[in-house]
Amino acid sequence: MKTLENQTLLYDEDCPLCQAYTTGFIKTGMLDKNGKKPFSNLTTEEHNFVDFKRASNEIALVDNKNKTVLYGIDSLLKVIGNSFPWMEKVGNVPPVKYLLKKLYSFISYNRKVIIPNKKANDTVLQCVPSFNYKYRIIYIIFTLLVTALTLYNYSKLIPNLPIGNFSRELIIAFGQIVFQNMFLLKLGRRTLLNYTGNLMTVSLAGSILLTPILILNQLIDIPEIIILAWFAITVLLMLIEHFRRIKILELPTALCYTWVIYRVIILLVILNF
Repeated sequence: MKTLENQTLLYDEDCPLCQAYTTGFIKTGMLDKNGKKPFSNLTTEEHNFVDFKRASNEIALVDNKNKTVLYGIDSLLKVIGNSFPWMEKVGNVPPVKYLLKKLYSFISYNRKVIIPNKKANDTVLQCVPSFNYKYRIIYIIFTLLVTALTLYNYSKLIPNLPIGNFSRELIIAFGQIVFQNMFLLKLGRRTLLNYTGNLMTVSLAGSILLTPILILNQLIDIPEIIILAWFAITVLLMLIEHFRRIKILELPTALCYTWVIYRVIILLVILNF
């Protein structure tokens, strides 16, 4: 690997993904040992030439020698392109770069609902992305579709359940959002979308946990007891994660009870119709 020297990435220390790939750049020798620094450690000098708001949304690559900064996809292409020039060339092709920027924004603006963290006190500088309604709604729609598709396919493995379809699972998943938000209407639109993003991340995590059974069942016939047990374990883990996120968001713990109540109601409806 060819090392890009005198360059430092200002990463979000509360984002595991950011920590992982910046550490990877250093371990592989793509950046030198000073190639990463937590955003919260911005110096007074760096404040003079780093766009604070933009760096919160797009990871900043600081040229320590020339005091210049690249952001987001441009910074990542610079680091990767130093070792793999062809990747930088491909990444800078206009249609490819457009898609990369959209994907980067999709992840970056939603990273705090993908992996939330507690709000620090006012004396600590945190790398918190701007609230972007468009990307939050796109994320919610994306997770809704993935959740509905996974549950539809998983329900087909349970013969005792009435035959369903994708539309039914989509309505159930969307209904959960509506049901839960009924108890938060007084807290404002931003809080609703913040909670909904976390709620759907829990559903997405559940879908990911169910996927191995879906794949394995294509190879062998899995006993129904295992399918049901795995589903029950997944729901329990989802409830625990939902509770953890409620605590982080400082929202009423009653939302965990309503989360369970909704699922019980839906199960009873499905079994009786």
